[in-house]
Amino acid sequence: MEHYTDEALTALPWVRSGPRRAVANAQEERILTEKRRHKDLPFDIYPVPRAALDDLSRVIFENEYLPAAFARDVLEANNRSYEERLASCRMIVLPEDTTPTILGILTLGKNPQDYIPGAYIQFLRIDGMELSDPVIDEEEIKGSLPNIVRRTEEKLKAHNHTAVDISRGPQLTTMDYPHVTFQQILYNAVMHRSYENTNAPVRVYWFNDRVEINSPGGPFGNVTGENFGKPGITDYRNPNVADMFKTLGFVQKYGVGIQVAREAMKRSGNPPLEFETNQSFVLCTLRARP
Repeated sequence: MEHYTDEALTALPWVRSGPRRAVANAQEERILTEKRRHKDLPFDIYPVPRAALDDLSRVIFENEYLPAAFARDVLEANNRSYEERLASCRMIVLPEDTTPTILGILTLGKNPQDYIPGAYIQFLRIDGMELSDPVIDEEEIKGSLPNIVRRTEEKLKAHNHTAVDISRGPQLTTMDYPHVTFQQILYNAVMHRSYENTNAPVRVYWFNDRVEINSPGGPFGNVTGENFGKPGITDYRNPNVADMFKTLGFVQKYGVGIQVAREAMKRSGNPPLEFETNQSFVLCTLRARP
């Protein structure tokens, strides 16, 4: 994302698509003002100007998120208001300004895709090796990010065939793909994708010989196409979304997901993970065992 000085932003006209340039209208001026005000913050805690407090689920926040984020005795001793608690978790801008943030909409939103259209997962199970082959299961998985991830995991488990090998003594159960690899690659795809300037979803395409997980937005910050996936090389496009994933127990430790996924593939006898990156996407391919 480009960063402008306050003076440059003040002078910058709103540029619309097409050949016409015009001065911003009132709504566009408000968005531009918010960008100036929050330009030094990560995108995932920018305000969502059209959203309101009622767009967030209080039930999920109080019954699921807060108990995961804070010990019970801390919550019982804390007399903060609902708005103060939301603000402390960066789900809204301030107690006095209850505009939801991107994080708030993605985590607690009743209909997040109304505000962030690409924040969903497109799942396809294809009976063949090509996109043109018959589709036997298809779903656009929508909702809050925690629910999207849980629903996608259910899909992956349902299609992950289990085999029993009794030829070597004790019964041995194996799956087409190690589920822990699915988890780590899926979490990374949702956490580190770009939610800005794109309406593309995360795509999970399961073919007969492989599974492709495609995440919008290329490597970010210190991570490049050359060092992508190397141990110890990390950066966070959405640091607050990543913190939410850790709070809710999807992630136990930052920076080790790809390594864990690779080791699981090796133990299960699958070929190594394959990554393709450019400025627009990160594609991970999991191949079936020979």
